[in-house]
Amino acid sequence: MKIRIVDAFTDRPFAGNPAGVVLLDSGSFPEAARLQAVASELNLAETAFAHPLPPGGEADWALRWFTPATEVDLCGHATLATAHVLNTTGAARGTVRFASRSGVLRTTAHEDGTLTLDFPTAPLTPVPAPQGLADALGASPLSVHDTGPQVGDLLVELRDEATVRALRPDFRALAACSRRGVIATARAGDPAGGYDFVSRGFFPGVGIDEDPVTGSAHTALAPFWSARFGRDTLTGLQASARSGLVRTTLRGERTLLTGGAVTVVDGELLTGL
Repeated sequence: MKIRIVDAFTDRPFAGNPAGVVLLDSGSFPEAARLQAVASELNLAETAFAHPLPPGGEADWALRWFTPATEVDLCGHATLATAHVLNTTGAARGTVRFASRSGVLRTTAHEDGTLTLDFPTAPLTPVPAPQGLADALGASPLSVHDTGPQVGDLLVELRDEATVRALRPDFRALAACSRRGVIATARAGDPAGGYDFVSRGFFPGVGIDEDPVTGSAHTALAPFWSARFGRDTLTGLQASARSGLVRTTLRGERTLLTGGAVTVVDGELLTGL
């Protein structure tokens, strides 16, 4: 059985966010414990597992995502990585529909090699900063928003890009502040820098201290920053050590996320599932 590692939201290897991708031949998933064991072995932010569905239904493939510690409801970069593998191997072409815990998600491959994800827009609700958040994050929030049940993060606006880049959180304390994690964000410091806003994503509650590039977080970042810039299409830079760009297009209840992907490892899972 093939197992691949794909760098998502980048156009070059060893950047963006690496995801494991396992395409199953069967029409069902093995036991969750077995999928979790493979994801823990890879020890990447997420590993995606997909199997084909019968033709004629509302989706083409079933898709699940696992961190090294748990299954999650929504993952952007591993969905992008899975669509990239399907399109580059000829298993699918153009638009692919995935059945997932977050409903049917559509991906579209473009001639320039980029892919677009069609995801639900995260509902944003202003909330008071939880006690201890500023100390755990190492910066004082300008605003805090809950991102709803599917994303499950706190979106925390900070003073400027330099503050976001300089964060050194207390991850143990941060894990107590939200269901999944914290997205720290600010307006880009240089309007001519090629991106509109900057972010970092911390998810210690699901076993990921800092995620390199988080697609699902951008379903919350898109409406947040589109309201402030007055534009539906923006570019976000996730300023992790690996870094990556996500182009966002807000379409009401749906958000389009566009980025590139590169396969860096193509191997074989010897133990099977």
